[in-house]
Amino acid sequence: MNRIELVVRNARVVTASEATHCDIGVSGGRVVALAAGLPQAEREIDARGRLVLPGGVDGHCHLDQPLPEPMRMADDFESGTRSAACGGTTTVIPFAAQAKGRSLAAAVADYHRRAEGKACIDYAFHLIVSDPTPRVLGEELPRLIRDGYTSFKIYMTYDDLKLADREILDVMDLARREGAMVMVHAENSDAIAWLTDRLVAAGRTAPKDHAAARPAPVEREATHRAIMLSELVDVPILIVHVSGEQAIEQIRWAQSRGMAIYAETCPQYLFLTAAHLGAGGYHGAKCVCSPPPRDEASQHRVWEALANGVFHVFSSDHAPFRYEDPHGKKLGGGEVPFHRIPNGIPGLETRLPLLFSEGVGKGRIDLHAFVALTATNPARMYGLYPRKGTIAVGSDADLVIWDERRQVTITNAMLHHAVDYTPYEGIAITGWPALTLSRGEVVWEEGKFRGTAGRGQFMRCGLPAPAGLRRAAARGWE
Repeated sequence: MNRIELVVRNARVVTASEATHCDIGVSGGRVVALAAGLPQAEREIDARGRLVLPGGVDGHCHLDQPLPEPMRMADDFESGTRSAACGGTTTVIPFAAQAKGRSLAAAVADYHRRAEGKACIDYAFHLIVSDPTPRVLGEELPRLIRDGYTSFKIYMTYDDLKLADREILDVMDLARREGAMVMVHAENSDAIAWLTDRLVAAGRTAPKDHAAARPAPVEREATHRAIMLSELVDVPILIVHVSGEQAIEQIRWAQSRGMAIYAETCPQYLFLTAAHLGAGGYHGAKCVCSPPPRDEASQHRVWEALANGVFHVFSSDHAPFRYEDPHGKKLGGGEVPFHRIPNGIPGLETRLPLLFSEGVGKGRIDLHAFVALTATNPARMYGLYPRKGTIAVGSDADLVIWDERRQVTITNAMLHHAVDYTPYEGIAITGWPALTLSRGEVVWEEGKFRGTAGRGQFMRCGLPAPAGLRRAAARGWE
C-alpha cells in the first residue's frame, strides 16, 4: 500500500451502487485504501455521522463562453469553479464553442487560454459544432476526439448555432464512426421564429412571453426529430435540458423500444415554473432560459421521470448573466424584448443541494440514484470514469462530506458565483456540503472557500461508456 497522506475516518461512503462504513486513505491525490482502522496519517478528517459521496460532475455548464457582443457571461473559470466547489462539485465540463465560419480547433485553443491559471477544480471540454464544414468533419473533429474532446453539442435552434437536419446527420454519422457522444438541444427553430414574430407584432415582448414563443410542442417535435435522426444513423444521443412531459413522452417511447436515447434535466425544471417568468415585471428576465420552465403539472412529470429512470444525468446548465448589467439581462443598459434577453440562469453551486434536499430528503430518489445522476453517470457519459464520479481505489480523491441535517435558506449573498441573483432565492432546503475535497485537497470547508485559482487540471476524456449508466431508483414516489 502507498504511504497514506490523508485519512477520512468513520465515513459512511455511498456510491451509485454500494454503501459501506470505512476509512478512506488518500495519497498523491487518489484514493489508495478503503478499509476499517487505517493507520494514522499526516492529515485526518473525521466524517463521523456524515455521508461521504463522490464529488459532483457537472456535465453541462457554460463558463466564459464567447458570445456575440454586447453579451458577456458573468462567470469566468475562476468564479465559476469556485462556486462549483462550494456546492460540492469537483469536475465541470463547459463548452468550447465554434463560431460559424471559424475553425473548431481554434475555438478549443481559445478556450484553453480562458481556463489557464484560473480553474479551482478539474475540468474537461465539450465542443459546440455550429459549422460542420468538410474540413471540420474530415480533419478537425476526428483529431479533437482522439485528443480527448469526445463529446459535442449541436443545436436545432438559435440562428448563430443551429444545424439543418442534413448537417445533423453528418455530425451524427461522424460520432458513430469515432465513438463520440452527441448532445442535442432540441427545439424547432422555425416554429420559434414564427411565434416570436407574431408575439412581437402584437406587442407581447415581456419576459413572460418567452414561454409563449417556446411552448411544449416546439420541444416535443424537435425531440422526436432528433430521435428519428439518431435512429437513421444508429448512434446514441443525449437530449439535454428536457423541460417537461411532452418531450419526456418521446424519450420514453424511444427507450421502450431499446433505442440508445439518453436524457438530461436541470434544476430549473424541478423548482421553477412559467409563472416565474411573469413575476415582478422585468424581473422575470432572471428566469429566461431555453427551453423555458413549464407549468406545475409538467414539473411533477419531470420529478416522476427523474425517479423512474427516464433521465440519466442531472446538470445545472449554468449560463451566468448578471441582471443589472448592459452585458447581461438588461442588454445594452435597459429592459429589452424577451427575444433579446440573454438565455440562461446560474445554478452551479445550488445544483447538488437542491436535488439532495428535495429528491433524497423527500424520498423521491435514493442516495445511489443521487450519486448516479450527479456524478457517476456524467463521468461515464463523457469518458471520465472511474477517475471521476465514484469512490474507489485508484479514483481521484474527489470527496464531499455532507451535513444532511443542515437547514439553509438559499440567498444570493451566500453563493460564490459572480452573478447578482439566484433564481432559487428564498427556497428552504435541508442538506449542504460541509467539506469538499478535490484530489485530496480541501477546497470548501464549513462555509469557507479554501481553494486557489489555477490548481484545477484539464482532463482529457476517453470514449463515452453510456452502457454502464445507472437508472434512478425511486423511494416512495406516487
